[in-house]
Amino acid sequence: MKIIILGAGRVGTSVAESLVSEANDITVIDSDAARVADLQSRYDLRGLVGNATQPSLLREAGAADADLLIAVTAVDEVNLVACKIAAEVFNVPTRIARVRNTELQQHPKLLGDDGFRVSHIIWPEQSVTDLLLRLIEFPEALQVLDFADGKVGLIAVRIYAGGPLVSHPIQDLRKHVPSVDARIVAIFRSGRSIACEGGTLIQPGDEVFFLAASQNIRAVMRELRRLDKPVRRLIIAGGGNIGLRLARALDTGEGIDWGAKFNIKIIERNKRRCEQLSHQVSSDVLVLNGDATDEDLLRDEGVGETDLFMALTNDDENNIMSALLAKRMGARRTIALINRKSYGELMQGGQIDIAISPSHATLSNLLRHVRRGDVVAAHSLRHGAAEALEIVAHGDASSSRVVGRRIEQIELPKASTIGAVLRGEGETARVLIAHHDTVIESEDHVLVFVANKRMIPKLEKLFQVGVGFF
Repeated sequence: MKIIILGAGRVGTSVAESLVSEANDITVIDSDAARVADLQSRYDLRGLVGNATQPSLLREAGAADADLLIAVTAVDEVNLVACKIAAEVFNVPTRIARVRNTELQQHPKLLGDDGFRVSHIIWPEQSVTDLLLRLIEFPEALQVLDFADGKVGLIAVRIYAGGPLVSHPIQDLRKHVPSVDARIVAIFRSGRSIACEGGTLIQPGDEVFFLAASQNIRAVMRELRRLDKPVRRLIIAGGGNIGLRLARALDTGEGIDWGAKFNIKIIERNKRRCEQLSHQVSSDVLVLNGDATDEDLLRDEGVGETDLFMALTNDDENNIMSALLAKRMGARRTIALINRKSYGELMQGGQIDIAISPSHATLSNLLRHVRRGDVVAAHSLRHGAAEALEIVAHGDASSSRVVGRRIEQIELPKASTIGAVLRGEGETARVLIAHHDTVIESEDHVLVFVANKRMIPKLEKLFQVGVGFF
């Protein structure tokens, strides 16, 4: 696939890093020559320096025969204009833009075919907010991802001593919860993927990924580790767009269906921003002007009794320091927004419970448009090392290497696992947790976990339909 990426910032770099190893022809454009040079020195891609809204530069980048344009610069206007040029001048089939101005969500005509002609919009702050809400709903989880229109959940949990299944083989899960069908699709031990077979023992410290119907998630979690108390008391460090979105969602219940009342405090160091926040949240949300790394302030605000402390500023170092301090002072659980990949990998699982990368949250929204085949959803996992996909199987036994075959007959790429199948549509759709004798039917939505994303091209090829089908 021939891809043009506009913007060599954190998101653009993450996208390039994820796609460059998959035999894609990638060109990156940025106005910062140093950024472009850095990307070219690290990856096998082409870099151009200049204004991404210049048709001549887009032509030089190969827009005339590009398959996909991904506009993720820091400026909304550049992203939108570039998509319009790509559509009207070069007829690029798919155009994706990252947009931060949420007011535009109220005016879809401005973004569609009658406006800037963007094929797909990525709202980065909303992506992170949605991820945080799921982690608040399931405080024991490291990651919570939805598939099949929310009917299936992929959950990652850290195993601690004392859980019913600890030191037991995976196959014992069925014995512990006989009325629930679930599938453990991956186990990472000491940072490495290990064989996930019926006899594999679950050990303390393992990072376990499992698939289950949404209504069964807690039942499975209960077997893997002790459930935490529900989150009710929260401190949000940082009153930026993400902090505000999260506080309003929790306060109003918008997008929340588990019916809870929260005690919310926001710590923001900018006084003017505090005044703005106080007018955008209800009186039930306490807005504090101060520094989240101030030990006295945290003590006065009862951080030791807080269920969840979230550091959501734009500064990695401040987020790390405030989350570490909150944990040391007794906060039950901490989450930090960390842009640098190396920082996130270093911090998560230690004194900071969860490190979230905004660029990888955005990347997950991009992947489904990049993947070949009929991909409904795709999520980047473990800081980009793994991936989970929902792929629609087409064809029949004569034109497909998947349809009409039992899972045990399908030659899956190494480190890949089919975890579940969604069969049917709408209210009548059924979730089938995958077993060795499950037969894939045409139009099934197949949920696949890939522990090594280098296997993605082989997976895409596996789901391709022969010419005879068409």
